[in-house]
Amino acid sequence: MELMTSGAFARASRLSRKALRLYDELGLLCPVRVDPVSQYRFYAAAQLEQARLVAWLRRLGMPLASIRAVSTLPPAQAASELAAYWAQIEAETAARRQLAAFLVGYLSGKDTVMPDAQGKLAVRYAAQSDIGLHRQDNEDAVYGGPRLLAVAYGMGGYSAGEVASAFVIEVFRPLDTQVPAGELLNALDHAVRRANSALSDIVKADPSMRGMGTTLTALLWSGSQLGLVHIGDSRAYLIRDGEMFQITQDHTLVQSLLDDGKITAEEVASHPQRFLLLQALDGGNFEPDLQLREARPGDRYLLCSDGLHQVVAADVLARVLLTVTDPDQAAADLIALAIDGGGPDNVSCIVADVVALEEPAQV
Repeated sequence: MELMTSGAFARASRLSRKALRLYDELGLLCPVRVDPVSQYRFYAAAQLEQARLVAWLRRLGMPLASIRAVSTLPPAQAASELAAYWAQIEAETAARRQLAAFLVGYLSGKDTVMPDAQGKLAVRYAAQSDIGLHRQDNEDAVYGGPRLLAVAYGMGGYSAGEVASAFVIEVFRPLDTQVPAGELLNALDHAVRRANSALSDIVKADPSMRGMGTTLTALLWSGSQLGLVHIGDSRAYLIRDGEMFQITQDHTLVQSLLDDGKITAEEVASHPQRFLLLQALDGGNFEPDLQLREARPGDRYLLCSDGLHQVVAADVLARVLLTVTDPDQAAADLIALAIDGGGPDNVSCIVADVVALEEPAQV
């Protein structure tokens, strides 16, 4: 059998000598003979088909480890493995295409809508806010859209709290588009960190704003998935199967003391430092809570500032949310309860119902 030198084999297979050395080291394409003195490598002409297969698979982007596994299989099984690999590549490409389209729209400030084969759920919501009975200004900010719900409040005693809460809401507003489900938490995390950094820049540019800050609780939908970002002591509640659950945890001193068993639940309401926040968006260090949740038809969500949950007891909140079916009326009733309780602070809430989209009529 006449053998080919590595140079001749490289030219015939259209592979470089460097590639041949690498494939030899990996066991993908070993020479038939290596001269013990000169270390020259020699290949058989019959190996050209294997060399071309390796080159084609590399052009597809297949990792070398996968090529080594595929190249040892019988042709039919190798074809099956290649089909599975390419199906995975196409799925990943589609996901990247969706993400790229979203990012183009997000960065350009345009509303980008992408097809969503799983988007069989919608949200009916109502957002309301009131200044309360004892405040000069309303430092709360709320946003309600088909895919984004958010509540933020400027912290009492902080200068320009209304500026901080409104600014953060504006940073989040571009997310009210169809974010790919796999990117919900990344999008929320990016937005909250961008908002915090921008608040820091505002304070550096205008020292009179020093001390301003805001809380934030926001939900972002994509199909049946929703992402939640939370910092501070605004809250999110879920009403499901006749029960109400608080799905956020307050970033407050009293909550940490309660978690550590140093105070009881009954002592929280009268604790002298019950309003002290441990985390907020104020340009400093923070770590937001992020959750990915599955939405179901019939779920109801409540997002609210502390002007509601500090005044209205949880069992009263639950009674309204379980008995008042219209979101607008439920939100109005909750605001009224906070005002009737003395309205010591600004009060804001969003009531949102998850509903199944109707299938289009068949013609």
